[in-house]
Amino acid sequence: MSALQEFKKFALQGSVIDLAVGIVIGAAFSKIVNSVVEDILTPTVLTPALKAAKLNDLSQLVIPGTAIKYGNFLSNVISFIIVAFSLFIVVKLINAAKKKEQPVAPPVPKEVPPTEVLLTEIRDLLKK
Repeated sequence: MSALQEFKKFALQGSVIDLAVGIVIGAAFSKIVNSVVEDILTPTVLTPALKAAKLNDLSQLVIPGTAIKYGNFLSNVISFIIVAFSLFIVVKLINAAKKKEQPVAPPVPKEVPPTEVLLTEIRDLLKK
């Protein structure tokens, strides 16, 4: 099999396509979460802290005398927590749906070997 045929087989597998779709959706979801953090959470929750520090946004939070922007880091941490929690909820819902879909099969009784059946009969006869 040539390398091109192997690549074609690999690329057209369902799991690779699912992964690609997941990455695209994840990138779009990341933009939404960043917007929530930057445009909603930061202004509403962190505005008092920023005003006390006499700043307009998180990117202005820097360690004096350095180029370390810990404000951007805080923004990214908040975004990560939101994404991680959202994915946790989605995975939990998917797992719950899968459990509901799969019918629980009754446990199959183990077949007793014929030798045990005979020994049980012999035991019962000896008791009598």
